[in-house]
Amino acid sequence: MKLSVIIPVYRVEATLDRCVASVLRQQVEEMEVILVDDGSPDRCPQKCDDWGMADSRVKVVHKANGGLSDARNAGLDIARGDYITFIDSDDWVEAGTYAALMDRIGDSDILEYGIADLLRLDEHTYTDIGEYWLSTHAYTHTYACNKIYRRRLFHHVRFPRGRIFEDVSTLPRLLREATTVATTSLGTYHYTWNPDGITAQADGPALAQLLQAHLQSGMPVDDRYYMYLLNIQMDVCERTSHPPVLPRRHVRLKGLTSALRVKAILQNLFGINILCRIFKTVHYIKKPARSSRSS
Repeated sequence: MKLSVIIPVYRVEATLDRCVASVLRQQVEEMEVILVDDGSPDRCPQKCDDWGMADSRVKVVHKANGGLSDARNAGLDIARGDYITFIDSDDWVEAGTYAALMDRIGDSDILEYGIADLLRLDEHTYTDIGEYWLSTHAYTHTYACNKIYRRRLFHHVRFPRGRIFEDVSTLPRLLREATTVATTSLGTYHYTWNPDGITAQADGPALAQLLQAHLQSGMPVDDRYYMYLLNIQMDVCERTSHPPVLPRRHVRLKGLTSALRVKAILQNLFGINILCRIFKTVHYIKKPARSSRSS
């Protein structure tokens, strides 16, 4: 078996057929599609069975609800492909994507490709995992779904159950198992924004989990990555009473946007505690809309 495509399924009646059809249209020989019904309470279980009856490449797993990580792990447990990829069941892939990626992957252990209107990548191969992490700003796109993985990487790695932003915890572990990572401009993953999804509804404790996942990743940190973490820390401080856990660092200003430069200067001068207090006060006065704060 060449490629296993794992699709967790939960409350996606409206989009499941589009997702599965887009995968089955991929011109990849020896491909299996694993639909993991994660105890969905709607018509999804029957839809999964219908797809399994209609196409011999489709395998169906029905299980009690355990969350996204548990569903992906259930798919990994039965996957037989030399390579693994994931797709969320409200998303879809452009025609010809998987065939192009399988031709491109070569000796790479992980191949990452672009997401429509969100992420564009150049052709590059990395043997230094830290270089990949920092130069592509991979910490901002740790998504499980826009990558193809050699299956051996998952021999000792599974997605953490009960964790929000589980991809941030998992990708660094997979990278440590890998020797070569490649990026490509070939293929397109189409992501569907869900305003009711876990990411969109993330609160302070969820963002605290995100920050901890980054801090525990063991990946190298440069000034740009540090400022990315500082923004998350500021959001956590704003939405909770938790004191900052991000270590203080002197940040160089070169290459930073104006907004990041202001934050870096204040952090360099006064530390994170005072920085968080300043911005919390400003936000209280202006009453801005909540955001993930990308600047």
